[in-house]
Amino acid sequence: MNRPRAVFIAAAFVAFAAVSLVAQDGFKLKSKVELVNVTATVSDVSGRFVPGLHQSDFTIYEDNEKQDIKFFSADRVPVSLGILLDTSGSMTPDKMDAARAAINRFAQDLLEPEDELFLMTFARSAHLVQDWTTDRRALSRSMSRIEGDGGTAMYDAIADALPIAAGGKHEKKALLLISDGNDRNSTMSVNELRQAIRESEMLVYALGVDASGRTFQIDRPRQPLPIPFPMPRGRGRGRTFPQIIFGGGSGGPGQLDERVNADALRRITDDTGGRTEIVHGFKDLDDATARIADELSKQYYLGYSSTRPKDGRWHTIRVDVNDRKLVVRARRGYVAS
Repeated sequence: MNRPRAVFIAAAFVAFAAVSLVAQDGFKLKSKVELVNVTATVSDVSGRFVPGLHQSDFTIYEDNEKQDIKFFSADRVPVSLGILLDTSGSMTPDKMDAARAAINRFAQDLLEPEDELFLMTFARSAHLVQDWTTDRRALSRSMSRIEGDGGTAMYDAIADALPIAAGGKHEKKALLLISDGNDRNSTMSVNELRQAIRESEMLVYALGVDASGRTFQIDRPRQPLPIPFPMPRGRGRGRTFPQIIFGGGSGGPGQLDERVNADALRRITDDTGGRTEIVHGFKDLDDATARIADELSKQYYLGYSSTRPKDGRWHTIRVDVNDRKLVVRARRGYVAS
């Protein structure tokens, strides 16, 4: 058969994952072999991607036990990528214009034509403004109609995006979050979201846009904290009040902190093999999306047979390379379910 190389690689992935793929000529490939698939990004100490590695350069451990690598590829494969854009009230018209321009360039100039995308916006609630498409003009038209308004329910939006992302047609699936603020309105906690992402096996990237030059590093509690000072008689007994951040917030003393919560974003992304990048202003968004597109095109794909039972538990994964001067980023584990 003379199918394109990308289709062949995708078919190989599907075979090892114990699912079916219908290729362009209608050929259906099936396998009962179940592998754990791992996407690995390798860079040098300067952060530059390292090409040209081979299967023999890698070692994989599950729960600290060395595993035999059954599948390896260094070729680019198509990606199904969901983009989540923060459209809360902090997204002023100039910020929104910059975000639209960066996403348009990302989709039209930096990704490959076969890559499919969907676009979801979120404020107090999430909205799917463009379902899966390879039509970049349709994506651009959808973005032209969005405006900023309301609060920020980021964690809920990511949770809503996970089942949509799972429906992408390509084996490689990823989410890209773009936000300039901190979650203030979600019903889901960051730990609950982290568990949902672990079960999804999704690559997750986050671009936190910090216009103030400072980022909030500690996730705020999900429940309000009591304020320990006396209240007038007959009032306030047993009551709680919203958390107040004094000093340093973009809105001044006594207002809720809306700066980018880098710590929470990293808890969301780092288990997946993706990453969080904080950019200082929307002028840097173009370069940041270019770096992510470059990374998606220069990753290694490995698979190994797991002997672990389907116990619903988290099993750790570690990927090493022979050259200890290189840095490897890959998902840190999976839920055996």
